Amino acid sequence: MKKSILLFSLVLALQHISAAQNNTIDSLQVILKTAGEDTNKVNILNALSYELLYSNTDTTIYYATLAKDLSEKLNYTRGTASAYLRLGQAYNNLGSYDQSQLYLSKALAFSTDKLTTAKIYVNIGINHYEMSNYPEALKNYFTGLKAFEEAGDKRAIGSVYNNIALIYTDMGNYDEALKNHVAAKKIREANGDKRGIAGSFLNIGIIYFERGNYAEALKNYFEAKKMYEELGDKNEVALAYNHIGVVYKNQQKYVEALKNYFAALNIQEEIGDKEGIAVSYTNIGTAHLEDGKAREAMEWLMKGLQLAKEIGIKTTIQDSYLSLAAADSALGNYKDAYAYYKMYIVYRDSIANKENTEKIVQQKMQYEFDKKETQSRAEQAVTKKELQRQKLLRNGFVGGFAVVLLFAMLFLGQRNKIKKEKKRSDELLLNILPHEVANEIKLNGRSMPKTFSMVTVMFTDFKDFTRVSQNISAELLVAELDYCFSAFDKMVQKYKIEKIKTVGDAYICASGLPISSFTHATDMVSAAIEIRNFMLERKKEKESKGEIPFEMRIGIHTGPVVAGIVGVKKYAYDIWGDTVNVAARMEQNSEAGKINISGSTYELVKDKFKCVHRGKILAKNKGEIDMFFIEGSFASI
Repeated sequence: MKKSILLFSLVLALQHISAAQNNTIDSLQVILKTAGEDTNKVNILNALSYELLYSNTDTTIYYATLAKDLSEKLNYTRGTASAYLRLGQAYNNLGSYDQSQLYLSKALAFSTDKLTTAKIYVNIGINHYEMSNYPEALKNYFTGLKAFEEAGDKRAIGSVYNNIALIYTDMGNYDEALKNHVAAKKIREANGDKRGIAGSFLNIGIIYFERGNYAEALKNYFEAKKMYEELGDKNEVALAYNHIGVVYKNQQKYVEALKNYFAALNIQEEIGDKEGIAVSYTNIGTAHLEDGKAREAMEWLMKGLQLAKEIGIKTTIQDSYLSLAAADSALGNYKDAYAYYKMYIVYRDSIANKENTEKIVQQKMQYEFDKKETQSRAEQAVTKKELQRQKLLRNGFVGGFAVVLLFAMLFLGQRNKIKKEKKRSDELLLNILPHEVANEIKLNGRSMPKTFSMVTVMFTDFKDFTRVSQNISAELLVAELDYCFSAFDKMVQKYKIEKIKTVGDAYICASGLPISSFTHATDMVSAAIEIRNFMLERKKEKESKGEIPFEMRIGIHTGPVVAGIVGVKKYAYDIWGDTVNVAARMEQNSEAGKINISGSTYELVKDKFKCVHRGKILAKNKGEIDMFFIEGSFASI
């Protein structure tokens, strides 16, 4: 995840798909077909999971899981460590950082060689970096760096220096950031690492930009763009365009800025880079804002904020809120400006705060002491001035905006208590109702039920729940349900699926409402596969501890539903119709560890997932309905 419009994140050992790599994958898959159940097969499976890591995450998980199971059966610890490492990296790609940390911790427990251990520590650091936990990220980076230095892996050393520099950049310590970026660039030049050199040019340009040296910033950005174009890396070419646009914006060359922003956006839309699109939306809005076109700015900034919230980019959310505050202020909407500014403060303080900075100083001191290369350099790590510095957008009316905010805050101060209560009420409402429905209630006092012509509904429940629940305490039962359902919540949210409710051990959700979606069926099946895989892993964990596991059945059906809320007390958003009943029948006729879909869902997903026909069932008012088991995506076969 790119941490902001001014950051370039280089993940350790990042590989880009090429013709040569595709040939490697094909060769490995051919060898796999004749491999015996031995350590060689484990190595092949791990190699496949590595080659597919950044192009097909689901298939990486599939191969890594096979490698893990076989290596554990063979007591092949090296293979087990590598498999868990790949699983950790794959779930990082999916944004499932807690799950990633779980697998990386297991990898660390099995690792016996320094190189693998170093990679694990760095990937743990990457997880913490993505979650803005900078002290823990730095701690793990330094541990990995020491191991790579002992192993003499110069390419990896360059990547770790780069990652350390990114943290210092986020914290505003540009001297330390520049030192680490220069160190990374020297190592990459010695190794002939063209992609790494391009990344270093970009990062060094960022530091010069932050220092206000725009000429040097542009020089480095253009070098980076040129190298990325030669490499055919569209994602990073777009990123370079965005950086160039930011420089021109700060020079008040708005035509040039927008030219580069739109060049970036066109590429990002072409390759489907949602994070980049969110950043470009915000950049375009900010350029219009500083050019005195506040209304045009609002449109782009709202698009950027909405997308950033959907995919969870904190720094872009922060930047969007600040620019929206400035735009509303320019339009005379001071109340809204004040509200946006408060949200900016919340996100700013959650990303970079004094406590995190002080902990980073401590980590750096410990590393310097362990290496015994110099005396304590803590006083150089973070100065008081840098602690106070905030990454405000450089617009020409920040000073005037601050004055407006002061009057707005005085005017609204006496209403704070009411606003807090209203905010609490809104948060509670949004916690039980979809955003669109909650807004409708706030505006109109009620929400009208709506008919959706095509929605995919999923039911899950635990096999033999009553029998299993009789053998464990009520506290453990509730804790296990909470653990599993909380995990399901994260997985369905990732695919923009609406959780409807839980009834006992049943979990019910729907895709394609309250906002219609063309991908509702494939989104639901993808979420179901993740839920199934999670429960299979949970089953193994419980069994390894001698505990009784839950086994899950999943059923999915597609069709029309009516959705809305009823009554005036204890609001609940619900769905009704034959589609709901058939989805429940699909679940009842499923099997433990299986995903059972109806014929109507099959018609929408058959080109993306391998399905096995398993007969028909008779459904009330529907006649006979075909049923299929989902075997997996075609990419994983």
